[in-house]
Amino acid sequence: MKLFGNAAWICTFWGAVLLTGCAHNQGVSSMAGGKADIVTESDEPDTRRRARLRLELASGYFEQGQTNVALDELKQALVADPNFAEAYNLRGLVYMRLNDIPLAEDSFRRALTLNPRDADVAHNYGWLLCQQARYRESFQMFGQAIANPTYGGQAKSLMAQGVCQVRAGQLAEAEQSFTRSYQMDAGNPLTGYNLAHLLYERGELTRAQFYIRRLNNSELANAETLWLGMKIEQRLNNREVVSQLGDQLKKRYGQSREAAAYEKGAFNE
Repeated sequence: MKLFGNAAWICTFWGAVLLTGCAHNQGVSSMAGGKADIVTESDEPDTRRRARLRLELASGYFEQGQTNVALDELKQALVADPNFAEAYNLRGLVYMRLNDIPLAEDSFRRALTLNPRDADVAHNYGWLLCQQARYRESFQMFGQAIANPTYGGQAKSLMAQGVCQVRAGQLAEAEQSFTRSYQMDAGNPLTGYNLAHLLYERGELTRAQFYIRRLNNSELANAETLWLGMKIEQRLNNREVVSQLGDQLKKRYGQSREAAAYEKGAFNE
């Protein structure tokens, strides 16, 4: 079952799923009245400050696609501070991009050893495990991230977990993950598309129609969402809606494979 959108959305997905907590987390310093203080510039050790500057540079290079330069900056960050968990997290993402799975896994493991409660690292490691079809381990990592009450990326982790559950053949569980993610962040087009697609494949057409119509009525619609909407409306015998969506598809994405499929009437392929 295909659950990802076009190339632009795939890039958005990777940015949302993987680039988490690279250089933005703040540590804690002394305890004041039983409450941890946030580490500020005045009390951050020189070694950590130098490492953080290198990490910020590495994060920028990584986002620009300069992977080798990013890796070099990370090496220097870890020379300055070998116990910098955030640097290991980004190093894991770099090695994932380079398809060096053993070094990526080693990086995430090191980051979690240094900071076991880092939900961003657990999420990233979960996605790596999913890519290797190690689904049980993947779900453990996603569950660890989602269960963290201070984690702001729960919707993203639920969506990624749903994708992995589909790959593992756990469709009922995937629906639950997508639904929970959608409840937390209804504006994420990947969640809406994946949930609608899953429901369509399971024959729950009215529910699928609700999610895909909402997406296609937004500025985030694309050729693939329009095509899924057309297939759902076709099976519901809503010919006028199919025609309206088809006009949009031809006008906006006339060179797409979805437009070609529409011209052939290939709704069931």
